[in-house]
Amino acid sequence: MEKKQLKLNYKNTFLIGLAFFAILMLWQVYNTYCPLILEELLANRYEDANKLTYVIGIIMAMDNLAALILMPIFGVLSDKTKTKKGKRMPYILIGMLASALLFPLIATFYLLNSLMGVILLMMLVLIIMQGYRSPAVALMPDITPKPLRSKANGIINLVGYIGAIIAGALAMVFKKTDGSSQSLVYLWPFVIASIFMLIAMFILYFKVDEIKLLKENKEAIEYGEKYSQSLENVSEERPLSKKDFKNLIIILIAIFFWFMSFNAIETFNSLFCQKILNDSGIHGTFTIILTVSSIISFIVLSPLADKIGRKASILIGLLGLIIGLTIIAILAYFTPVESIANWVWAIYVCTILIGFSWALVNINSYPMIVEMANKNNIGKFTGYYYSASMIAQTLTPILIGIIMSLNDSGLRLLYVYSAFMMILATVVFLFVKERKSSKEIRKENKSFLERMGEDN
Repeated sequence: MEKKQLKLNYKNTFLIGLAFFAILMLWQVYNTYCPLILEELLANRYEDANKLTYVIGIIMAMDNLAALILMPIFGVLSDKTKTKKGKRMPYILIGMLASALLFPLIATFYLLNSLMGVILLMMLVLIIMQGYRSPAVALMPDITPKPLRSKANGIINLVGYIGAIIAGALAMVFKKTDGSSQSLVYLWPFVIASIFMLIAMFILYFKVDEIKLLKENKEAIEYGEKYSQSLENVSEERPLSKKDFKNLIIILIAIFFWFMSFNAIETFNSLFCQKILNDSGIHGTFTIILTVSSIISFIVLSPLADKIGRKASILIGLLGLIIGLTIIAILAYFTPVESIANWVWAIYVCTILIGFSWALVNINSYPMIVEMANKNNIGKFTGYYYSASMIAQTLTPILIGIIMSLNDSGLRLLYVYSAFMMILATVVFLFVKERKSSKEIRKENKSFLERMGEDN
C-alpha cells in the first residue's frame, strides 16, 4: 500500500459522524423552540414575567444536568457491552430511533396546550439523547489510530455542524409572524429534524459495521499505540500512571475553564447584541460567521496537530480566543452606546478569529483525553471529557448572571468575563506535559506512515 493510501478513511469517519450530526441538529431545534413553547404555555397560566424567565431557565438547564449524570454512566456501560452489532452501535441505533419517535411529541403536547406533557417529553428526550451521546462520540477513537484522531475529530465536528446549520435554517423558515397561539408552525421543525435523524440512523445501520471496522483497523490501531502522546504506555493490564493521571486532571480543569468562557457567550450573546449593540439581528450574523469559520477550521486546520502536536495546536487556538474575546471586551466596555454600531465590523472580524480558534481547541482536546484510555475504557474517558464541559456549562450562566446583575456595567462585562476565563484556561493548560517535542511528533508520524506502507 502506498503512503498516500494511508490517510484517514474519510468515508467511514463521515458515516460515523452522522450520529453527531443528528445530535447537534436535534439539540439546536430543542434549544430554539422549547424556550418559546414554554414561555407561551406558562404565559397562559401565569402573569409574572420574571417568574416565567426563572422557570424556563430551570427547565432548560435540565439538559446539562442530565448530561452530567448520564453521559459518564452510559460511557462506561458501552465499554462493557458486547453484542453482534458491537458495543457502541446498539446504544446509537436505539437512542436515535427512540429520540426520533419521541421528539415531535414535544410539539404535539404544545398543540394540546399541555405544559406537563411538554416538560415530561422534554425530560424523556433528554435522557435518551444523553444516553447515546457518549457511545456515539466514543466510536471514533475506537476505530481510529491515535495519531489520526485529531483529523478524524475535525471531520466528525464538520458533519455535526452541518446538522446545526440545517436546524438554523429550520428556525429561519418556521417562525411565528401572526402572534397566534398553538400554531402548527412549531410542529414542523420537530418533525423534519426527526426525519433527518431516521435517515441518518438507517444509513448507520446499513453502512457502518462496528465489528468489521475494528477488525480492519486492528493493525493500524496497534501501531498507533506506539505513537501515543500519553506520558507512559497505556494498556488494559496497566492502570493510568501518576504522571498521566496528573496530566488528565490538568487537561480536564483547562476544559472546564474554556467552557466556562465560551458557554457564557453562547448563553447571553443574543441579549448582548440586543442591549449593547442595539440590534438583535446581529446575533444571527454572529452565529453564521462563527459556524462557517469553525467549519473551515475543521477542514483546514485538523491536520495541524500532525505537524506541531496537539498541545501546540490548542495553545494557538487559546491565544486566538483570548485576542478575539479581549478586543470585543474592550470595545464593549469602553465604547459609548451611541457609537458602538461603528465597530460592529471589528466584532465580526474577531468572531471569525474566535470561530477558527474554538474549532482548533475542540478538535484536539477530546483526542488528548482519550489518548490516555485503552481500547476497553474509551467510553469512560469520554464521560470524563463531557463531565468537565457540562459542569462548566451548568455553572457559568449562573455565575456570569450574578456578576452582571450585581454590577452597573451589566452586559458590558460579558466578554470581560469570557476573556478572563479563557486566560485562566490557558494558564492551566500550560502545565500539560507532552511526551515528545513537536519535531519528534512530526518525525514519528512520518515513520508511522512509512512503516504502515512497508507492512502493507
